[in-house]
Amino acid sequence: MTTFDKVSLSFTSSDGFRKDSLVDYNISRASQDEYAIQSYRRAENAWKKGLFAEEVIPVSVKPQRGAPFVVSEDEEYKKLMESKVPTLKPVFVSDGTGTITAANASSLNDGGVAAVVVRGDQIPEGASPLAEVVSFAEAGGEPVDFTIAPVLAARKLLEQTNLSTDYIALWEVNEAFSATVLAFMKELKLDPAHVNVKGGAVALGHPLGMSGLRIVLSLAYSLSPGELGIAAICNGGGEAMAMLIRKL
Repeated sequence: MTTFDKVSLSFTSSDGFRKDSLVDYNISRASQDEYAIQSYRRAENAWKKGLFAEEVIPVSVKPQRGAPFVVSEDEEYKKLMESKVPTLKPVFVSDGTGTITAANASSLNDGGVAAVVVRGDQIPEGASPLAEVVSFAEAGGEPVDFTIAPVLAARKLLEQTNLSTDYIALWEVNEAFSATVLAFMKELKLDPAHVNVKGGAVALGHPLGMSGLRIVLSLAYSLSPGELGIAAICNGGGEAMAMLIRKL
């Protein structure tokens, strides 16, 4: 455990080595860079088409100098310099075998999220729920393997609901690292077209304490009525959670 500015981080450079050693999955630097660029492109497409409009609240900002302005979309997707992605140095391993870089990992930013969750028999009259939580599961392994933990949680969830991946219309998997989602899709044999359809944390950011609910809500807004979706996220320490929802 490493501490900076009195904030404890759930991983260190040694954990990064483990994350960067996903050799069992044969995940190359090129595939991670390609996935990261795809995340940015999907996020850009979603912002430009207004696909985030329902799930984002504009925020008024009053700077120390200049006139107040309104932030209604995240600016990260505009910062991509695609030609520089393959030129960045690995951040965890510097012996020539490292593959994880600042570009193919989640970006750093702030954010907030909120939702109202109630039992079915407690829904206020006239309210229109967005989605139903069908089931959820938690799973974990060794702390240094926390980026693979979402796979374990998703498998457990599918087993306890007696469902196969064929029944799941869309998936939201937190992009702590591009390698995390690539390993997830490979292990569960998923069609990439159904995973993180509006981009993920690589292009949208990964504010700690927010990302779990963000991907659930983004999934709910992306589904069509009656469809099932699964959101999965690692929470550090080797653990992860997966949630099955149905769009109402």
